[in-house]
Amino acid sequence: MIETARTWRDHDPDPATRAELAGLIEAAESGDAAAGADLDSRFRGPLTFGTAGLRGEVGAGETRMNVAVVTRATYGLGRHLIETVGPDARAVIGCDARYGSDAFLDAAAEVLAAQGVTVMTLPRRLPTPVTAYATRALDCDAGVMITASHNPPADNGYKVYLGGRATDSAGRGVQIVPPADEQIAAFIDSAPPADEITRDAASVVALDGTTLEAYIARAAALRPGTGPSPVRVVLTPMHGVGGSTALAVLSAAGVTDVHVVGDQFSPDPDFPTVPFPNPEEPGALDRALDLARHVDAHVVIALDPDADRCSVATPTDRGWRQLTGDEIGWLLGEQAARDAGRNGNTLACSIVSSRLLGKIAGHHGLRFAATLTGFKWIARTPDLRFGYEEAIGYCTDPEAVRDKDGISAMVRVIGLVEELAADGRTLVDLLDDLARRHGLHATAPLTIRVDDVAEIGQMMDRLRTTTIDALAGSQVVEVLDLATGSGDLPPTDALVLRTATDDRVIVRPSGTEPKLKCYLEVVLDCADTEVPHVRAAERLQELSADIAAVLRG
Repeated sequence: MIETARTWRDHDPDPATRAELAGLIEAAESGDAAAGADLDSRFRGPLTFGTAGLRGEVGAGETRMNVAVVTRATYGLGRHLIETVGPDARAVIGCDARYGSDAFLDAAAEVLAAQGVTVMTLPRRLPTPVTAYATRALDCDAGVMITASHNPPADNGYKVYLGGRATDSAGRGVQIVPPADEQIAAFIDSAPPADEITRDAASVVALDGTTLEAYIARAAALRPGTGPSPVRVVLTPMHGVGGSTALAVLSAAGVTDVHVVGDQFSPDPDFPTVPFPNPEEPGALDRALDLARHVDAHVVIALDPDADRCSVATPTDRGWRQLTGDEIGWLLGEQAARDAGRNGNTLACSIVSSRLLGKIAGHHGLRFAATLTGFKWIARTPDLRFGYEEAIGYCTDPEAVRDKDGISAMVRVIGLVEELAADGRTLVDLLDDLARRHGLHATAPLTIRVDDVAEIGQMMDRLRTTTIDALAGSQVVEVLDLATGSGDLPPTDALVLRTATDDRVIVRPSGTEPKLKCYLEVVLDCADTEVPHVRAAERLQELSADIAAVLRG
């Protein structure tokens, strides 16, 4: 391992990570066991394309995010573009404000330019949806976004979209899937050492704000109302890059009564006010909710750090309530299904999301599709009108952005709040309507974080080899292992368990973080007036305890 590390160090073009690696090598050679273990973790294999591209901790080594890794990854992407499109390939690149993002954008742009690709860079520190939009709007064959979304502060990442002539119509502007990811990975494997890969800064085209302005206008136009909006909004971008763009969109849409969480507005890669930069995490919305109570807001909007996800909180008779990702998906799905003016005839969600969207689609005479996890699958659904995943990701304008987009979702939510308020109703009222029509669908996550990723495989093996007779007191009537695929889905490492009462549990490893994820859903009939939220919550707790006991042995 030390020899592998020496070779990497000798070819690392970045003085900072080269020095970092040199220090570790020296310590390991002197017998420092911790340094040796650290080296092993940095060279246990290259980063590979997961659910949302390459992601890892910023630092030296082949399993970390650094200039050398980005250089070689981009060399592989460039080779793929030239082979599939030709020497006149076009690409656009954007970045967030995380540690390393500026340097990684420069490396990616200059490596592609040196290969003859026409490369355009967006202004720095913009949301991921702007890069996804630009890939389609500028008719690019590829888009690259430097971001780790809502990962911990130490991480960064590299997301690839294909478009133009590099993919079919269904994949235009969508993240890469097999076999493209495998073909790019093969080119990365055969790439020269990073310091031997040519870079060309002079040929890179730095875009002005025109593309961003077009995105802002498109997103603002999604508000159905005219004139000033009466909705009072509290907004937090969670120390990410979505704040300025979101405010510009709201202003253009006529939503001007906006109150921002001041100490979470400016981009800060340390995310100092939250323990974890994900709006779904406990406590992440505390500051926003405090502000909402103070200003008597109608809705809270929380964007994740790269603004491709959107969380929502709404006032109720019992205080403020943060909606789940599925609940937001149902609301936006019902809104989309009712809107005959939208293109597309299909509602789609990931298999780990609630089954209620399928019932909403059927009620409105629309088609429904369930896909593998990740918007690289959801967004390539044919004839898509709306798509979502339970992890607060929503595609509400697939003609413009073929990925999750927290900013356009924000506009759609505010429009729905405005529409309901005109009739004296709320988001919760609409959720209760859906429960009475289709049954109360209650969902909850169970996440098991691990220090050693090998534990994830062990838990999945335990689940596959353990006979489970009942969950939450109901007989298990179906166990479906998706590892072998099905008629509708490619193979994926996940298991689905369903009970006689139609409770469902899906278990899968995370594609972006070292954790095992369980997705729990119960379905209860509703009387004309009663919506049994308490009983549903109790069943979810029973499901969680039972499946956790199996996984932990």
